Amino acid sequence: MGPLDIKSVGIILRPSTPELKDKFFEIKEIFEAHKIDVIIDTISGGMIDVMGQEFEIMCQSADMLVTLGGDGTLISAVRRSAKYEIPVLGVHAGKLGFLADFDIEELNDFIPKLKSGDFRLDKRAMLQATIVSKTGVKEIVSFNDIVLSRPSISKMIHLETSVDGRPFNTYYGDGVIVSTPTGSTAYNLSCGGPVLFPLTQVFVVTPISPHSLTQRPVVLPGQYEIEVTTPDINALAIVDGQDMYEFGAGDLLKIYLAKESARLIHRSEFNYFEVLKEKLSWGE
Repeated sequence: MGPLDIKSVGIILRPSTPELKDKFFEIKEIFEAHKIDVIIDTISGGMIDVMGQEFEIMCQSADMLVTLGGDGTLISAVRRSAKYEIPVLGVHAGKLGFLADFDIEELNDFIPKLKSGDFRLDKRAMLQATIVSKTGVKEIVSFNDIVLSRPSISKMIHLETSVDGRPFNTYYGDGVIVSTPTGSTAYNLSCGGPVLFPLTQVFVVTPISPHSLTQRPVVLPGQYEIEVTTPDINALAIVDGQDMYEFGAGDLLKIYLAKESARLIHRSEFNYFEVLKEKLSWGE
């Protein structure tokens, strides 16, 4: 990578975790020792009694974001900052994450590498979804997955899908996961979907407990768009496990790869397969 000219970083802490205060000051001290200003967003700041800056303003003034927490904290920050195309570095506040893979202890040695260009900037595909209904149009960005689910446990969901305007599949069952390569090791994996290499421009459609045993996950190229309708009962679209939207008969849900990619900062020697092996205990 080319060197990153970093004058200021924006910090986001895992919500409802005021005990991260000491770790925040530790990170702040490290960056300031390298002559880099530290900004914290208002919500994180309010949690630990530090003056913060509105998230949107912080994204415009910072050269990179640093999240302190787990993968969920990083996913939320990536989604919210997508349109600013700002690189994000994830520091874990506990055990190693798939995405938040930095230890606070490593930061001091890593900052000079950032400045010299000795790091990786992974561009990862995100999903863009549009719900078109009688009440208007909703635009949604997802980093991991969009889960189309039934509203109650007693009913089976019925989803009609088409790909690029051509009828594709009818799903009966508990629902469908539309996942990015990054999200492929999350809910998709536990429902029998494939692991996708994170830097590919594809997405996967995986049925959840399908009524028919012939239904299988399908990997689609990134230039395709999938359209989903439901003829009867309302369905739920759950985005990255963090936000929920309803869509019903007469509504149209379109899902496709977003124009913007998420930009994740890793060490030069970061190896996705090693993380995968460690997290999934492969070969043990």
